Amino acid sequence: MSAAAKHTGWWHQPATVWAVAFAATVSFMGIGLVDPILPAIAEELHASASQTSLLFTSYLLITAIAMFFSSWVSGRLGAKNTLLLGLGLIVVFALASGLSPSVPWIIAFRAIWGLGNALFISTALATIISEAREAEGAIILYEAALGVGMALGPLVGGLLGSLSWRAPFIGTAVLMLIAFVAIAVMLKSGSVPKRKTSPLAAFRGLRHPSLLSFGLIAIFYNMAFFVILAVSPYPLGFGALGIGLTFCGWGIGLAITSVFAAPALTARFQRTQVIGAGLAALLVITLLAVFLQQYVPVLIALIVLSGLVLGIMNTVLTESSMESTDLPRPVASSAYSGIRFLGGAMAPPFASALGQSFGWSWAYVFGAAALVVALVLFFSLRRPLSAANKRHPEQSDEDRALEEAEALIGDAD
Repeated sequence: MSAAAKHTGWWHQPATVWAVAFAATVSFMGIGLVDPILPAIAEELHASASQTSLLFTSYLLITAIAMFFSSWVSGRLGAKNTLLLGLGLIVVFALASGLSPSVPWIIAFRAIWGLGNALFISTALATIISEAREAEGAIILYEAALGVGMALGPLVGGLLGSLSWRAPFIGTAVLMLIAFVAIAVMLKSGSVPKRKTSPLAAFRGLRHPSLLSFGLIAIFYNMAFFVILAVSPYPLGFGALGIGLTFCGWGIGLAITSVFAAPALTARFQRTQVIGAGLAALLVITLLAVFLQQYVPVLIALIVLSGLVLGIMNTVLTESSMESTDLPRPVASSAYSGIRFLGGAMAPPFASALGQSFGWSWAYVFGAAALVVALVLFFSLRRPLSAANKRHPEQSDEDRALEEAEALIGDAD
């Protein structure tokens, strides 16, 4: 940490930075917000588990598509306009989700919510750094916002969801409206310089063998990630609050290992070694869920344990994709984020349909199969993947911290 940061403390930031950080926290809450209310939505709106799982699919599919173009959009509109457009979409369509009469309407509104979220999170980090007194403190604040959001999302969803499944959606809209007004008033236009980027830059980036290799592994890894997230509420058999508390533990573990454990491991081991071990550990956890999901205390422990592994994997996989190529960071991030969320979009409906038809163990079989494919790809693509193991001793501590923070952006979706 720089001397300035030690002297002033990372929390001494302008009001504009706190406004964006608050919005980022609420945005990061979105990943776990709907988890506790999935069974309630299915029951009250007479929908199947596979239908409600499409709340993840529509959100993630549009997020994936939008991520390919997010760097181009922010370059054209500027940071403030991109942030406000993203927040405005979240406010309108989170509220619309809460007022929906049926599951198909929620699915449609969640898709546009995903577009807003992609626009916001792709611009938030650059804005915080630009407006902060010093970059390192801003990055710490951003990481703190991510951790708080990941942990609070399921808890808030559970608390409000115990009143009504509509309440978490409406609560999100209210919080984001506050953030919208704060950013509109406080943030000056032009504070973050515009970057001209081709709309096809992210697609061209996937021609790079290393970036494409990490993207392919991430597709199947994210299938397992969202099997755990989208399927587990059903075999748990809890109400909204019980599910929320369970996934609050999951989110706390994920946030802690993302920020602390992942950098410690990559300082000691090669990135590819950490990825291989992480995929194997997650496969073991998923296989245990196949055979033990009927024992609720065991399933709770496996969910929380998976959060610890997922936090490491999210950060190291994304860092590796950035480190393995000389592409500009916004382009590499857009390409990797876009392709990885395709896996998250595909998994929930297939896994939920299997679980509903043949028993919830089969949903975890689907997740385990995806991890087997990821491991096969990992060993088959060792040569292009090895590019992530190069070190840059000339990097400053601040640059390394920035890289770690950028690696966390995709976790909000």
